Amino acid sequence: MTNLQHITISNFKTQSGKASNLLVSYQTFGAKLGSAPIVLVIHALTGNSNVIGPNGWWNDLIGKDKCIDTNSYTILAFNIPGNGYDNSRSKLIENYKDFTARDIAQIFSKGLEQLKIESLFSVIGGSVGGGIAWELAALKPNLIENLIPIATDWKSTDWLIANCHIQDAILNNSNKPLEDARMHAMTLYRTPESLAQKFDRSKKNNRLFNVESWLNHHGNKLNKRFAITAYKMMNQILRTIDITDGRGNFLEVASKISSNIHFITINSDLFFKSDENWKDYVELKNLKHNVFIHEIKSIHGHDAFLIEFDQLSIFLKSIFKTQHKQEKKITV
Repeated sequence: MTNLQHITISNFKTQSGKASNLLVSYQTFGAKLGSAPIVLVIHALTGNSNVIGPNGWWNDLIGKDKCIDTNSYTILAFNIPGNGYDNSRSKLIENYKDFTARDIAQIFSKGLEQLKIESLFSVIGGSVGGGIAWELAALKPNLIENLIPIATDWKSTDWLIANCHIQDAILNNSNKPLEDARMHAMTLYRTPESLAQKFDRSKKNNRLFNVESWLNHHGNKLNKRFAITAYKMMNQILRTIDITDGRGNFLEVASKISSNIHFITINSDLFFKSDENWKDYVELKNLKHNVFIHEIKSIHGHDAFLIEFDQLSIFLKSIFKTQHKQEKKITV
């Protein structure tokens, strides 16, 4: 693992036409950059570049001798500008509505250029991170060998936009904006069945239900480690995913992406609906042979991509084992 490193992107112009200088932080893990195939990991809404190691949010999936083996790959992770992870140097972004998911993909693309990276073995991301992965693939159709968007979509649906609108209203109007926004979001990340299994209407005391205590805990926890400006920025990125904007329809855009595309959806996801992924897969498969879909079966909804690691590893092993076999053939 490396400490945070930085790239300066001067005079970056957003889709909305606003220009600014950006300091983008990133970390690498595993094999030294330039010595092995590169896996770009794009974090979710409250995530960051700390993918593995102490407090790493994807330790169950990535690491030595794990599904994505750091003995064989270089893991690269940028922080989405404005996520607040690098408080000492990177700035929070007050004018968050000037940015879109495509802007973040453009920023990452410029970061890759500065690192002299011309190809990626894989780009993998969950939720908003997966949406940015779609945007990067549409922006650079020949950059990525394996595109792996998890629990996400190439677009922000009306349902998603509606909930992001509610989140933005809470963040701008509540007396306890971070806590309240997080509690609302947690009910979308899980399902009624998941909460029923976890709590079964049990009480912490005679007055407080355990589900209420759980929501309070998540609200308080995020409030201690996250800035409200960062939450506003990430929520804005979530609501602006759309690879078709100004480019044509989904099939026209996605069919130009040379990557092997691996949809990974969740049958109970209330945030990014599984039906949307299946519809896109079926339509795209008629035009592009190297498109695949895998479905996580879980009662836990959207958060299943952070819970059901056994299933996720099974889907991903076929992708990452291929590289291992190729390496062995080369060294024999």
